[in-house]
Amino acid sequence: MPHGPQEVGVGPWVGVPPTGERYDAALLVEGDRRNVVDRYRYWTMEAIVADLDTRRHDFHVAIENWQHDFNIGTIVRSANAFLAREVHIVGKRRWNRRGAMVTDRYQHVRHHETPAALAAHLHEQGVQLMGVDNLPGSEHLETWDIPRSVCFLFGQEGPGLSQEAREVCDGTFSIAQFGSTRSINASAAAAIAMHAWIGKYADLDAAWRGGAP
Repeated sequence: MPHGPQEVGVGPWVGVPPTGERYDAALLVEGDRRNVVDRYRYWTMEAIVADLDTRRHDFHVAIENWQHDFNIGTIVRSANAFLAREVHIVGKRRWNRRGAMVTDRYQHVRHHETPAALAAHLHEQGVQLMGVDNLPGSEHLETWDIPRSVCFLFGQEGPGLSQEAREVCDGTFSIAQFGSTRSINASAAAAIAMHAWIGKYADLDAAWRGGAP
């Protein structure tokens, strides 16, 4: 039996190629090896983003970026998977994209200099800003009535939310833990929070199952 990594994607289009603005002529000739679902094979990046924009969910995700946290890229990837409205980077403009696995090209990512600037931007749109941290008085994610229009704000791995971020949040919640560790990984926490929103509000019949819908 042959060994080695499984080839990703599809090869060149076989037969008469489709026409239309959504298709990328180069991909039709060379094949499409991108990490996208079957629905978007051979589509241009712009066409994919435009289609996603018609279905994005009403939650946002934000993360503070003071130390070039390696979790940011992974959070962006999860935000793309759960189809967040936007991802917000707070602090330094440059961030570690490695964990995003190119998904940042399909996800709207907005930068803010400070947590206060993030809060002002969200409140103008009627979006609640909720910090995620194991702080005294935090609500439990498991029993919290998650608002539909919400932004989940995460701090840096280790220190958690900055003091400025805590002061501008509309509230905080934590994820129940039962072991000896003080906290779970920030990217894991982000995925749990996003999926909690999905479980309450998303149309699960529209979820991908490995192929075209």
